[in-house]
Amino acid sequence: MDFDIDTTSPVLVTGATGYVAGWLISDLLDAGVTVHAAVRDPGNERKTAHLRRLADNAPGEIRFFASDLLRDGSYDDAMAGCSIVFHTASPFTTAVKDPQKELVDPAVEGTRTVLESANRTESVRRVVLTSSVAAIYTDAVDCERAGGTLTEDDWNTSATLDYEPYNLSKTLAEKKAWEIAEAQSRWDLVVINPSLVIGPAIGPNPTSESFAIVSQLGNGMMAFGAPRIKIGVVDVREVAAAHVRAAFTPDAKGRHILSAADTDLLEMGKALLPRFGRRRPLPRFPLPIPVLVAVAPFVGRDRRFVKRCSGRPLRLDSSKSRSALGISYRPMQESLEEMFASMLDAGQIKLLR
Repeated sequence: MDFDIDTTSPVLVTGATGYVAGWLISDLLDAGVTVHAAVRDPGNERKTAHLRRLADNAPGEIRFFASDLLRDGSYDDAMAGCSIVFHTASPFTTAVKDPQKELVDPAVEGTRTVLESANRTESVRRVVLTSSVAAIYTDAVDCERAGGTLTEDDWNTSATLDYEPYNLSKTLAEKKAWEIAEAQSRWDLVVINPSLVIGPAIGPNPTSESFAIVSQLGNGMMAFGAPRIKIGVVDVREVAAAHVRAAFTPDAKGRHILSAADTDLLEMGKALLPRFGRRRPLPRFPLPIPVLVAVAPFVGRDRRFVKRCSGRPLRLDSSKSRSALGISYRPMQESLEEMFASMLDAGQIKLLR
Protein backbone atom coordinates (compact mmCIF):
# COMPACT_ATOMS: atom_id res chain seq x y z
CA MET A 1 0.00 0.00 0.00
CA ASP A 2 1.39 3.38 -1.01
CA PHE A 3 1.49 6.21 1.47
CA ASP A 4 3.81 9.15 2.03
CA ILE A 5 5.16 10.14 5.44
CA ASP A 6 5.11 13.91 5.78
CA THR A 7 8.35 15.12 7.37
CA THR A 8 7.70 18.83 6.96
CA SER A 9 5.91 19.27 10.30
CA PRO A 10 6.41 17.67 13.71
CA VAL A 11 4.11 15.07 15.27
CA LEU A 12 3.17 14.58 18.91
CA VAL A 13 3.39 11.24 20.73
CA THR A 14 1.78 11.13 24.17
CA GLY A 15 2.98 8.52 26.64
CA ALA A 16 6.28 8.56 24.77
CA THR A 17 8.12 6.24 27.17
CA GLY A 18 5.50 3.50 26.75
CA TYR A 19 5.82 0.09 25.13
CA VAL A 20 3.99 0.80 21.86
CA ALA A 21 5.24 4.40 21.77
CA GLY A 22 8.88 3.28 21.75
CA TRP A 23 8.51 1.38 18.48
CA LEU A 24 6.26 4.09 17.02
CA ILE A 25 8.86 6.77 17.76
CA SER A 26 11.58 4.55 16.29
CA ASP A 27 9.63 4.22 13.03
CA LEU A 28 8.94 7.95 12.89
CA LEU A 29 12.55 8.91 13.56
CA ASP A 30 13.77 6.46 10.94
CA ALA A 31 11.45 8.14 8.45
CA GLY A 32 12.97 11.56 9.24
CA VAL A 33 10.07 12.94 11.27
CA THR A 34 10.52 15.41 14.13
CA VAL A 35 8.82 13.90 17.18
CA HIS A 36 7.47 15.91 20.08
CA ALA A 37 7.61 13.41 22.94
CA ALA A 38 5.21 14.14 25.79
CA VAL A 39 6.37 12.63 29.09
CA ARG A 40 5.84 13.30 32.78
CA ASP A 41 9.44 14.27 33.47
CA PRO A 42 11.73 15.11 30.52
CA GLY A 43 14.67 15.24 32.92
CA ASN A 44 14.35 11.59 33.91
CA GLU A 45 17.26 10.16 31.92
CA ARG A 46 16.51 6.62 33.06
CA LYS A 47 13.19 6.71 31.21
CA THR A 48 14.16 8.84 28.19
CA ALA A 49 17.72 7.79 27.38
CA HIS A 50 16.66 5.01 24.99
CA LEU A 51 14.59 7.49 22.97
CA ARG A 52 17.48 9.93 22.81
CA ARG A 53 19.71 7.12 21.53
CA LEU A 54 17.17 6.29 18.83
CA ALA A 55 17.24 9.90 17.65
CA ASP A 56 21.05 9.98 17.67
CA ASN A 57 21.08 7.19 15.10
CA ALA A 58 18.20 8.33 12.88
CA PRO A 59 17.50 11.21 10.49
CA GLY A 60 14.57 12.43 12.60
CA GLU A 61 14.73 14.59 15.72
CA ILE A 62 13.12 14.26 19.14
CA ARG A 63 12.07 17.02 21.52
CA PHE A 64 10.72 16.35 25.01
CA PHE A 65 7.85 18.15 26.69
CA ALA A 66 6.47 17.81 30.22
CA SER A 67 2.80 16.84 30.33
CA ASP A 68 0.16 15.42 32.62
CA LEU A 69 -2.95 13.55 31.49
CA LEU A 70 -5.02 15.07 34.29
CA ARG A 71 -3.93 18.70 33.86
CA ASP A 72 -5.85 20.80 31.34
CA GLY A 73 -3.66 22.53 28.78
CA SER A 74 -0.54 20.55 29.63
CA TYR A 75 -0.22 19.30 26.03
CA ASP A 76 -0.60 22.69 24.36
CA ASP A 77 3.12 23.44 24.13
CA ALA A 78 3.99 19.94 22.96
CA MET A 79 1.30 20.04 20.29
CA ALA A 80 2.19 23.45 18.87
CA GLY A 81 2.91 23.16 15.14
CA CYS A 82 2.13 19.43 14.99
CA SER A 83 0.07 18.00 12.14
CA ILE A 84 -0.48 14.57 13.71
CA VAL A 85 -1.22 13.62 17.31
CA PHE A 86 -0.59 10.03 18.41
CA HIS A 87 -2.38 9.54 21.72
CA THR A 88 -0.87 6.35 23.16
CA ALA A 89 -0.86 7.27 26.85
CA SER A 90 -3.20 5.17 29.00
CA PRO A 91 -2.72 2.83 31.98
CA PHE A 92 -2.70 -0.93 31.30
CA THR A 93 -2.89 -3.03 34.44
CA THR A 94 -5.34 -5.29 36.22
CA ALA A 95 -3.77 -4.90 39.68
CA VAL A 96 -5.72 -1.90 40.95
CA LYS A 97 -7.42 -1.02 44.22
CA ASP A 98 -9.49 1.91 42.95
CA PRO A 99 -10.41 1.30 39.29
CA GLN A 100 -12.16 4.65 38.91
CA LYS A 101 -9.12 6.60 40.07
CA GLU A 102 -6.39 4.35 38.67
CA LEU A 103 -7.92 3.32 35.32
CA VAL A 104 -11.05 5.15 34.25
CA ASP A 105 -10.15 8.71 35.21
CA PRO A 106 -6.66 8.73 33.62
CA ALA A 107 -7.98 7.08 30.44
CA VAL A 108 -11.08 9.22 29.93
CA GLU A 109 -9.86 12.54 31.32
CA GLY A 110 -6.50 12.08 29.63
CA THR A 111 -8.22 11.60 26.29
CA ARG A 112 -10.32 14.70 26.89
CA THR A 113 -7.24 16.74 27.86
CA VAL A 114 -5.31 15.74 24.74
CA LEU A 115 -8.17 16.17 22.29
CA GLU A 116 -9.21 19.52 23.71
CA SER A 117 -5.63 20.64 23.06
CA ALA A 118 -6.09 19.37 19.49
CA ASN A 119 -9.17 21.57 19.22
CA ARG A 120 -7.06 24.57 20.20
CA THR A 121 -4.13 23.73 17.88
CA GLU A 122 -4.82 24.89 14.33
CA SER A 123 -2.03 22.80 12.78
CA VAL A 124 -3.52 19.43 13.83
CA ARG A 125 -5.25 17.59 11.00
CA ARG A 126 -5.43 14.01 12.35
CA VAL A 127 -5.44 12.26 15.70
CA VAL A 128 -4.49 8.58 15.94
CA LEU A 129 -5.80 7.02 19.15
CA THR A 130 -4.39 3.87 20.71
CA SER A 131 -7.50 2.09 21.93
CA SER A 132 -7.81 -1.69 22.38
CA VAL A 133 -9.96 -4.68 21.57
CA ALA A 134 -10.97 -4.20 25.21
CA ALA A 135 -13.25 -1.47 23.86
CA ILE A 136 -14.86 -4.09 21.61
CA TYR A 137 -15.43 -6.98 24.04
CA THR A 138 -14.82 -8.22 27.58
CA ASP A 139 -15.07 -11.99 27.34
CA ALA A 140 -15.89 -14.84 25.00
CA VAL A 141 -19.60 -14.57 25.73
CA ASP A 142 -19.50 -11.20 23.98
CA CYS A 143 -18.05 -12.97 20.94
CA GLU A 144 -20.95 -15.42 20.92
CA ARG A 145 -23.42 -12.55 21.13
CA ALA A 146 -21.75 -10.98 18.10
CA GLY A 147 -22.40 -14.11 16.06
CA GLY A 148 -19.04 -15.73 16.63
CA THR A 149 -16.71 -13.07 15.22
CA LEU A 150 -15.92 -9.62 16.59
CA THR A 151 -15.44 -6.69 14.19
CA GLU A 152 -14.95 -2.94 14.42
CA ASP A 153 -18.74 -2.54 14.51
CA ASP A 154 -18.88 -4.13 17.97
CA TRP A 155 -18.64 -2.18 21.23
CA ASN A 156 -18.03 -3.47 24.73
CA THR A 157 -21.27 -3.38 26.72
CA SER A 158 -20.45 -5.82 29.53
CA ALA A 159 -17.50 -4.26 31.40
CA THR A 160 -18.18 -2.35 34.63
CA LEU A 161 -16.16 -0.91 37.50
CA ASP A 162 -16.71 -4.25 39.28
CA TYR A 163 -16.13 -6.49 36.26
CA GLU A 164 -13.00 -6.05 34.11
CA PRO A 165 -12.62 -2.29 34.77
CA TYR A 166 -9.67 -1.99 32.39
CA ASN A 167 -12.01 -2.85 29.53
CA LEU A 168 -14.44 -0.25 30.81
CA SER A 169 -11.69 2.39 30.86
CA LYS A 170 -10.73 1.72 27.24
CA THR A 171 -14.37 1.72 26.13
CA LEU A 172 -15.21 5.02 27.82
CA ALA A 173 -11.96 6.65 26.65
CA GLU A 174 -12.56 5.72 23.02
CA LYS A 175 -16.18 6.86 23.20
CA LYS A 176 -15.02 10.18 24.63
CA ALA A 177 -12.59 10.51 21.71
CA TRP A 178 -15.32 9.94 19.14
CA GLU A 179 -17.61 12.37 20.95
CA ILE A 180 -15.00 15.15 20.80
CA ALA A 181 -13.98 14.34 17.22
CA GLU A 182 -17.53 14.41 15.91
CA ALA A 183 -18.20 17.78 17.52
CA GLN A 184 -15.69 19.52 15.21
CA SER A 185 -14.57 19.29 11.59
CA ARG A 186 -10.94 20.46 11.36
CA TRP A 187 -9.19 17.21 12.31
CA ASP A 188 -10.22 13.59 11.91
CA LEU A 189 -9.84 10.62 14.23
CA VAL A 190 -8.42 7.19 13.35
CA VAL A 191 -8.40 4.48 16.00
CA ILE A 192 -6.14 1.46 16.48
CA ASN A 193 -7.63 -1.44 18.50
CA PRO A 194 -4.84 -3.97 19.23
CA SER A 195 -5.29 -7.24 21.06
CA LEU A 196 -2.67 -8.27 23.66
CA VAL A 197 0.57 -6.66 22.47
CA ILE A 198 3.64 -8.90 22.52
CA GLY A 199 7.20 -8.68 21.19
CA PRO A 200 10.43 -7.11 22.46
CA ALA A 201 10.48 -3.70 24.13
CA ILE A 202 12.77 -0.86 23.13
CA GLY A 203 12.79 0.86 26.51
CA PRO A 204 13.86 -0.43 29.93
CA ASN A 205 11.45 -1.90 32.49
CA PRO A 206 8.28 -2.02 30.36
CA THR A 207 5.14 -1.85 32.47
CA SER A 208 2.54 -3.24 30.06
CA GLU A 209 0.44 -6.07 31.50
CA SER A 210 1.60 -8.31 28.65
CA PHE A 211 5.05 -8.50 30.24
CA ALA A 212 3.50 -9.69 33.50
CA ILE A 213 1.63 -12.39 31.58
CA VAL A 214 4.70 -13.61 29.68
CA SER A 215 6.72 -13.54 32.91
CA GLN A 216 4.16 -15.88 34.47
CA LEU A 217 4.66 -18.30 31.58
CA GLY A 218 8.36 -18.62 32.40
CA ASN A 219 8.68 -18.12 36.16
CA GLY A 220 7.03 -21.38 37.19
CA MET A 221 3.61 -20.02 38.08
CA MET A 222 2.04 -22.08 35.27
CA ALA A 223 4.38 -25.06 35.43
CA PHE A 224 1.51 -27.34 36.45
CA GLY A 225 -0.96 -26.00 33.92
CA ALA A 226 -2.03 -22.91 31.99
CA PRO A 227 -5.48 -21.50 31.29
CA ARG A 228 -7.18 -22.20 27.97
CA ILE A 229 -8.90 -18.82 27.93
CA LYS A 230 -8.83 -17.41 24.41
CA ILE A 231 -7.11 -14.09 23.75
CA GLY A 232 -5.80 -12.33 20.68
CA VAL A 233 -2.14 -11.34 20.33
CA VAL A 234 -0.27 -8.97 18.03
CA ASP A 235 3.38 -7.93 17.67
CA VAL A 236 4.24 -4.46 18.96
CA ARG A 237 6.04 -3.66 15.71
CA GLU A 238 2.88 -4.25 13.69
CA VAL A 239 1.00 -2.02 16.14
CA ALA A 240 3.56 0.75 15.62
CA ALA A 241 3.41 0.35 11.85
CA ALA A 242 -0.38 0.56 11.95
CA HIS A 243 -0.17 3.86 13.82
CA VAL A 244 2.14 5.33 11.18
CA ARG A 245 -0.06 4.14 8.34
CA ALA A 246 -3.20 5.37 10.10
CA ALA A 247 -1.59 8.80 10.36
CA PHE A 248 -0.35 9.15 6.80
CA THR A 249 -2.80 7.12 4.69
CA PRO A 250 -5.22 9.80 3.44
CA ASP A 251 -8.26 7.50 3.27
CA ALA A 252 -7.75 5.87 6.67
CA LYS A 253 -10.82 6.20 8.87
CA GLY A 254 -12.65 4.58 11.74
CA ARG A 255 -11.49 1.74 13.97
CA HIS A 256 -8.97 -1.00 13.14
CA ILE A 257 -8.67 -4.31 15.00
CA LEU A 258 -5.04 -5.47 15.12
CA SER A 259 -4.64 -9.14 15.95
CA ALA A 260 -2.28 -11.71 14.48
CA ALA A 261 -3.65 -14.84 16.17
CA ASP A 262 -6.45 -16.06 18.40
CA THR A 263 -4.68 -18.12 21.04
CA ASP A 264 -4.54 -18.87 24.78
CA LEU A 265 -1.86 -18.99 27.47
CA LEU A 266 -1.23 -22.71 27.05
CA GLU A 267 -0.64 -22.29 23.32
CA MET A 268 1.65 -19.36 24.05
CA GLY A 269 3.64 -21.43 26.54
CA LYS A 270 3.93 -24.31 24.10
CA ALA A 271 5.18 -21.93 21.41
CA LEU A 272 8.16 -21.18 23.67
CA LEU A 273 8.99 -24.82 24.40
CA PRO A 274 11.23 -25.57 21.39
CA ARG A 275 13.67 -22.77 22.24
CA PHE A 276 13.31 -22.38 26.01
CA GLY A 277 11.71 -25.59 27.31
CA ARG A 278 14.93 -27.06 28.69
CA ARG A 279 15.78 -23.95 30.69
CA ARG A 280 12.41 -22.76 31.93
CA PRO A 281 9.35 -24.35 33.63
CA LEU A 282 6.97 -23.51 30.80
CA PRO A 283 3.38 -24.79 30.82
CA ARG A 284 2.74 -28.04 28.97
CA PHE A 285 -0.74 -28.98 30.13
CA PRO A 286 -4.11 -27.24 30.47
CA LEU A 287 -5.20 -26.10 33.90
CA PRO A 288 -8.54 -27.77 34.78
CA ILE A 289 -11.38 -25.27 34.79
CA PRO A 290 -12.44 -25.92 38.43
CA VAL A 291 -8.86 -25.27 39.57
CA LEU A 292 -8.64 -22.16 37.41
CA VAL A 293 -11.87 -20.79 38.86
CA ALA A 294 -10.62 -21.45 42.39
CA VAL A 295 -7.25 -19.72 41.96
CA ALA A 296 -8.42 -16.86 39.72
CA PRO A 297 -8.49 -14.16 42.45
CA PHE A 298 -4.93 -15.06 43.50
CA VAL A 299 -3.59 -14.24 40.02
CA GLY A 300 -5.64 -11.08 39.60
CA ARG A 301 -8.53 -12.52 37.59
CA ASP A 302 -12.26 -12.36 38.24
CA ARG A 303 -13.93 -15.74 38.71
CA ARG A 304 -16.82 -14.54 36.54
CA PHE A 305 -14.40 -13.80 33.72
CA VAL A 306 -12.90 -17.28 33.95
CA LYS A 307 -16.29 -18.96 33.91
CA ARG A 308 -17.48 -16.88 30.94
CA CYS A 309 -14.34 -17.58 28.91
CA SER A 310 -13.34 -21.17 29.71
CA GLY A 311 -13.90 -23.51 26.80
CA ARG A 312 -15.40 -20.80 24.59
CA PRO A 313 -14.02 -19.66 21.22
CA LEU A 314 -12.86 -16.16 20.35
CA ARG A 315 -12.48 -14.77 16.85
CA LEU A 316 -11.18 -11.27 16.16
CA ASP A 317 -11.54 -10.07 12.56
CA SER A 318 -8.42 -8.10 11.62
CA SER A 319 -9.15 -8.03 7.88
CA LYS A 320 -9.70 -4.25 7.84
CA SER A 321 -6.16 -3.63 9.13
CA ARG A 322 -4.82 -5.71 6.26
CA SER A 323 -6.92 -4.11 3.53
CA ALA A 324 -7.10 -0.49 4.73
CA LEU A 325 -3.65 -0.12 6.32
CA GLY A 326 -1.69 -2.82 4.50
CA ILE A 327 -0.61 -4.57 7.70
CA SER A 328 0.85 -8.07 7.46
CA TYR A 329 1.43 -10.08 10.63
CA ARG A 330 4.48 -12.07 11.68
CA PRO A 331 3.95 -15.48 13.36
CA MET A 332 3.07 -15.46 17.06
CA GLN A 333 5.97 -17.80 17.88
CA GLU A 334 8.51 -15.38 16.44
CA SER A 335 7.10 -12.49 18.48
CA LEU A 336 6.99 -14.52 21.68
CA GLU A 337 10.50 -15.91 21.30
CA GLU A 338 11.98 -12.45 20.78
CA MET A 339 10.00 -11.05 23.71
CA PHE A 340 10.93 -13.92 26.03
CA ALA A 341 14.61 -13.76 25.08
CA SER A 342 14.76 -10.01 25.68
CA MET A 343 13.05 -10.40 29.05
CA LEU A 344 15.53 -13.11 30.08
CA ASP A 345 18.45 -10.90 29.03
CA ALA A 346 17.02 -8.05 31.12
CA GLY A 347 16.47 -10.29 34.16
CA GLN A 348 12.74 -9.70 34.06
CA ILE A 349 11.72 -13.36 34.50
CA LYS A 350 12.70 -14.59 37.95
CA LEU A 351 11.90 -18.13 39.05
CA LEU A 352 9.42 -18.46 41.90
CA ARG A 353 10.81 -19.88 45.13
